[in-house]
This record gives sequence, structure tokens and C-alpha cells, in this order.
Amino acid sequence: MSSKLKAYTPLLWVLVIPVLNLLYAPLNHGKGTVSSLMTDLDKQIPFIPAFIVPYLLWYPFIIIMLIIFCANNKRVYYRTLLTQCLGLISCYLIYVLFQTTVPRPSIPDYGVLYKLVGFVYNTDEPFNCFPSIHVLTSYLMIKGVSLCPHFSKLVRLVVFACSWSIICSTFFVKQHVLLDAAGAIALVEMLWFAVGRLSPFKEMSMQKGVSPSEKNEYFDRR
Repeated sequence: MSSKLKAYTPLLWVLVIPVLNLLYAPLNHGKGTVSSLMTDLDKQIPFIPAFIVPYLLWYPFIIIMLIIFCANNKRVYYRTLLTQCLGLISCYLIYVLFQTTVPRPSIPDYGVLYKLVGFVYNTDEPFNCFPSIHVLTSYLMIKGVSLCPHFSKLVRLVVFACSWSIICSTFFVKQHVLLDAAGAIALVEMLWFAVGRLSPFKEMSMQKGVSPSEKNEYFDRR
């Protein structure tokens, strides 16, 4: 196996994500007690169909970011991926115990943007809201890129802009409310800290003057 191909074999761990996502659909229902976390502030947020674009771009954005992390910094890649998997499991457990919903507006059936919103509404029931998985994974990319000092300021700015536009899109297309986002961000902070305390990540964080390539070799060996 060539060295270049071997460097990308850790990407196979990304396949854990679609496996975990199989749990989403069975939980996406309104059976039992369903709560609403909508506040008066949420009611003031307008519905803006244009935000369906960054909302849908979330899917390729997360995959691209994981590929970038894998190629540039294995430590960040493994920490981000593990945190994401633990975050998904945590969200699914919360959905079982505390199901919430978000009321959706009536939308017309004409225009590309409205049709895209309608597609999302038809394929995703208005449940599994707290915490928001869109927010959790997007905020996680911000945490990951913050640990990559060799990335240019422009790259970081682009990642920050994409992540926050996706987070905001969840409000403007009425898929989530503010508390859904707050819960997701809090969950990321807790899990990110906990994963960072695991020995491989602690060992690497304690090493000074270690290049990104050496960090990659360290995690390739483990």
C-alpha cells in the first residue's frame, strides 16, 4: 500500500457516522410526550427560505472538513470524529428520553427555495430537535479548526463563516429553536473537553515543537 493511500485509510472510520445515523429515523416521531422549547425570541426570528442553502450544504461541509482534518492533522481528526460520534449517541439518547418539536410555517409550492424547504420538511419530521445535530457538528468543526494553527486565517474564516451560517440557518428555516442550539454547543464543549483528556490526545498536547506530519505519524501508529 502506498504511503499516500495509507495516510487516508483512517477516513474509513467516518463510516461509523452513517451507521449511527440509522438510529435517527426510528426516533423521529411524535409518539409519547413531546415538548416545545420555543421562546418569545424564537417567535421573532423570521422565516427566510434562502437559508435552506447553507442548511443543505451542511452535509458536504462536514465530510469535507473531516477529510481536511485527516489529511492535515490526525490528532484533530480523531478527536473531532470521536467527539462527533459520542455527540450523535448522546443526542439519540436525549431524543428517547426528551422528545421536542418545532412548529413549521406553511409554505407555497412554487420557487426553487420553497421546494427545497418542502423537501426537507417532507423527509425530516419536526422532531429530534434538542439538541440540534446540525449545530452540534457545525460547531464541532469550529473547535477542530481552532486546533490547526498551520491553517491560514482565510481558511479559518471560511470555516467559521460556513459553520455559523449553517447554525443560523436552523433558525431561519424553522428546523430548530435557540435552546436546541445552546444545548448542542454545551454538549460539544463537554464532550470535546472529555475526549481531550484521553491519554493519546493528552500526550500529544503535552509535546512541544512537534510538527503536524509527526503528529500524523504518531496517530497512524496507534
